Amino acid sequence: MSERTTALVTGANKGIGYEIAAGLGALGWSVGVGARDDGRREAAVERLRAAGADAFGVPLDVTDDASVTAAAQLIEERAGRLDVLVNNAGITGGLPQEPTRVDPADIRTVVETNVIGIVRVTNAMLPLLRRSASPRIVNMSSSVGSLTRQSGTATETTTGPVAAAYAPSKTFLNAVTVQYARELRDTDILINLGCPGFVATDLNGFRGVRTPEQGAAIAIELATLPDDGPTGGFFEDAGVVPW
Repeated sequence: MSERTTALVTGANKGIGYEIAAGLGALGWSVGVGARDDGRREAAVERLRAAGADAFGVPLDVTDDASVTAAAQLIEERAGRLDVLVNNAGITGGLPQEPTRVDPADIRTVVETNVIGIVRVTNAMLPLLRRSASPRIVNMSSSVGSLTRQSGTATETTTGPVAAAYAPSKTFLNAVTVQYARELRDTDILINLGCPGFVATDLNGFRGVRTPEQGAAIAIELATLPDDGPTGGFFEDAGVVPW
């Protein structure tokens, strides 16, 4: 079994996921770079290694049972356990997303990745996480998943565009994460949600105002919580995000 703390970050070949992997690698951790695309994944691993991180590639499609099972086997063979899982992989879905115009198939596709994919990966990794002394799970959400912020009447309290696929998928993820926290409350596993803020990535056409490194900070904070840290919470850099 590896003596080094081992983490897996999904969707880690670029953007926020890459910066999460870089940040955890800078702590001296061994970091699995989970990604579907072989070329992008290996390029990310090479960049991380060049920066001094102990990074390794993990072929991973969160929508595919066999891929997720193989990823868990790879980590078990390499490290014998998993200390931190960061569920970062996600998609926005196609346009339009106004509820009167959205294609129901697009909603299904987004939920398959952003919610069911996280359940699939988390459940596959739980046996490895249970072997850790301080297991942590971080699910990357978004402030658009906050019903409080979505239902604000003033401009300053309403977040994001009208989006009947992406925003509800994050609300769904928030609800599922709370259920995990309830089930796992008597274990050592801490599971929380992180909002990276409006980050400039290809997910939003680089319209964001924060850098991927800034967006990764909350995930790194939640991944390194002390044993008496919170579980079942929703956090951003400024503190708690309202449900």
